Amino acid sequence: MGHPAEKLHPATYADLEAVPPHQVAELIQGTLYVFPRPAPKHASAHSSLGMQLGPPFRFGDGGPGGWWILDEPELHLGGDTLVPDLAGWRVERMPELPETPYFPLAPDWVCEVASPSTAAIDRAKKMPVYAREGVQHLWIVDPIERLLEVFTLTPEGWLLRGVHHDDAKVRAVPFDAIELDLSKLWNKPAPPAGSST
Repeated sequence: MGHPAEKLHPATYADLEAVPPHQVAELIQGTLYVFPRPAPKHASAHSSLGMQLGPPFRFGDGGPGGWWILDEPELHLGGDTLVPDLAGWRVERMPELPETPYFPLAPDWVCEVASPSTAAIDRAKKMPVYAREGVQHLWIVDPIERLLEVFTLTPEGWLLRGVHHDDAKVRAVPFDAIELDLSKLWNKPAPPAGSST
C-alpha cells in the first residue's frame, strides 16, 4: 500500500524528486506518498481506457474531439502534487500544452485506476483535492472488481452518477458521446487476424 514517508516536517517537492523512478510519488497536504509502479492488470485497464477515449475525444475519430487525454500527468494543484492515471482537459480551457514539466491547471476529468496500494489514498486524500480544485468529473476504475464508478462534482461534493460492472457498454459523462465497452478494460486482446484461436 502507498505509505507516507516518515518525516517530522512537511514533505517538499525536493523529497518527491528524490523518490526512485521505479516508484510513483505524490505530495498531498504536506505528506509524501510513495507507491509501487502499477501492477499488470492496473496498467492494462489504464492503457485500454486511454486507447478507447483518445481517438474520438483527442483526435476526433468517431467522436467530437476537443480534449487533451493524457497518461499520468503531474498536476501541481495548490501545494499538492498529484499524478492521476489519466486526465483530460477541454481544449477551450487549455488550448496549448504548458511548457513546464507539470500541469498547473486542474483537469476537467480525472481517472484513477484503483489497486490495493492506491485505493484508500485515491478516495480519502485525492478526491477532496480534485473537488477543491474544481475538477468536474472523476472516474474510478477497479480492474480486480471489474467496475467503473462515475462521479460528477456538485456544490455539495462528489455525486456518484453510476456504477458499471463487468462487460457493460456504457455512456459515461463527460465522454457520453460514445459507448464505452468495459470488456476491453479487463479482457484479453483479440487474437491476431487469421488466427484459428
